[in-house]
Amino acid sequence: MNTFWDFLESLLGLAAEPRNLTFIQISLRGVIVMVAALVMIRLGTKRSLAEKTAFDAVLLIVLASVLARAVNGSAAFFPTLGGSFVLVLMHRLFGSIGCRWHAFGMLIKGQPDVIVENGNVNWKVLRQNHISKHDLEEDLRLNAKTEDISKIRIARVERSGDISFIKDGN
Repeated sequence: MNTFWDFLESLLGLAAEPRNLTFIQISLRGVIVMVAALVMIRLGTKRSLAEKTAFDAVLLIVLASVLARAVNGSAAFFPTLGGSFVLVLMHRLFGSIGCRWHAFGMLIKGQPDVIVENGNVNWKVLRQNHISKHDLEEDLRLNAKTEDISKIRIARVERSGDISFIKDGN
């Protein structure tokens, strides 16, 4: 087992300073990290890749940052991979809890805000969400296929940041 560990240590540069890693060592680390990341994402939820909420986006940002350290050698290789698996499993656990406990789901995923009701724009909520009149008009054209705000029964800034529109039935 010692021989295998010594071979692995040499192959991946596990004891080397980051500046002393070779092209081959960084390449092999990258391949291992990529395979591990694919496994992690498969262990996670499909929606984490869709970046539907800040909760999902944060996982991907932190995961990428942590895994990069394993590739460039600025952090211990195997503990970094292990910590990354923990982050993915924590995301999955929190998502599962959020599905079963609405208050926790709102805490980690946010909640939608009504910005238009019966054709009337709620400018205060629009400003709170940093959405300009021009942003609203653009989404109105692209998503509701209209330029007439009076045709909108309700519009929400969803937890993902997307704007959804429900048109009047008339």
